[in-house]
Amino acid sequence: MSNSEVQQRRLAATPRGVGVMCNFYAVRAENATLWDHQGREYTDFAAGIAVLNTGHRHPKVVDAVRHQLDCFTHTAFQVIPYENYLLLAERLNQRVPIDGPAKTTFFSTGAEAVENAVKIARAATGRAGIIAFTGAFHGRTLMTMGLTGKVLPYKTGFGPFPGAVFHARYPNALQGYSTEDAIASLETIFRCDISPQDVAAIIFEPIQGEGGFNIAPSQFVNKLRELCDQHGILLIADEIQSGFARTGKLFACEYYPQAKPDLITMAKSLGGGLPISAVAGRAEIMDAPLPGGLGGTYAGNPLAVASSLAVLDIIAEEQLCDRALRLGAELVETLSNSGNPALAEVRARGSMVAAEFNDPATGKPSATIAHDIQQKALAQGLILLTCGVHGNVIRFLYPLTIPDAQFKRALGLLSSILAH
Repeated sequence: MSNSEVQQRRLAATPRGVGVMCNFYAVRAENATLWDHQGREYTDFAAGIAVLNTGHRHPKVVDAVRHQLDCFTHTAFQVIPYENYLLLAERLNQRVPIDGPAKTTFFSTGAEAVENAVKIARAATGRAGIIAFTGAFHGRTLMTMGLTGKVLPYKTGFGPFPGAVFHARYPNALQGYSTEDAIASLETIFRCDISPQDVAAIIFEPIQGEGGFNIAPSQFVNKLRELCDQHGILLIADEIQSGFARTGKLFACEYYPQAKPDLITMAKSLGGGLPISAVAGRAEIMDAPLPGGLGGTYAGNPLAVASSLAVLDIIAEEQLCDRALRLGAELVETLSNSGNPALAEVRARGSMVAAEFNDPATGKPSATIAHDIQQKALAQGLILLTCGVHGNVIRFLYPLTIPDAQFKRALGLLSSILAH
């Protein structure tokens, strides 16, 4: 069956609200390569939106899931527990950049992790208020849409959203917002919208994902930690897109050793392609909800837990943090030497790399230029994603396991597109 025939079936069977980027359909994938119905080959620099840091179908992931399939697929941990859940929690507790003893609980999606981090923060503090940031993306549920700082397409037509949620400025030097501006906007919220004594948590992304891969300056994160300590507010780091070796460290928060968060949300590449998410945090905070207050039917599914354990092994054995740094540096060099007049900025931490494009004539953000580059790459078999509040940013999310030769070919193609 042709891609166009399957496309007609999709339009007839699924709602338009599920936006789909590609007009072809995957039938097979291996590491950083996808094949469609026509047998055409694509290099995947999207990785399921940062889910596949260890690549499609890594042999160790496949073996771990296959072994678990031979044992059992589901019990619901809160009904009949299983040891692998505990093993994964123990391993993460040892690695998360949290002060003091940590505890971890599992869910199915990133949005669930964020929802439950908010629940835990409210239970631990007895407060309701939550502060997030402009440009943030935290999910598509009602609560997480309220936290998300980008309206189109995520929030349009879906309100009203939960109350007691406020948005401060996220630092963005290219757009003219400094760390001082961001902190001043927080102080304005404290003066005009909600007392800091009523705020349960501040949630931030160390590197904004959908917002455009904006990297939080150390001064900003340190000040957030200081404000939280001053007012008894908990600091939540959303590491759903930035975690698991993408930035050159297991967690992006490791770049801020003086400002450790109280809670960390994670998902995406934790599961190596299977749906799992987690909240980790200081033990006394994690213990605040009553028994039964946390959980979910599929939370910490045995197959996904088995895959996650394999992912942690792969990251260590294949030194993917080091590899992320090397590949990211090569990509940054390619982008910086492209000579493209529309390239306004390259932002990178390890292999969490973004290129932002502005109209050379006006200096204004240009989603059109970013989309044009994306489509030219796709036509030549390279899958890229756009992001950013203005839609003018291309983000690069290749598997960290991509073969060197394939990576260099992709960079050559990208260089050619940018040059012309």
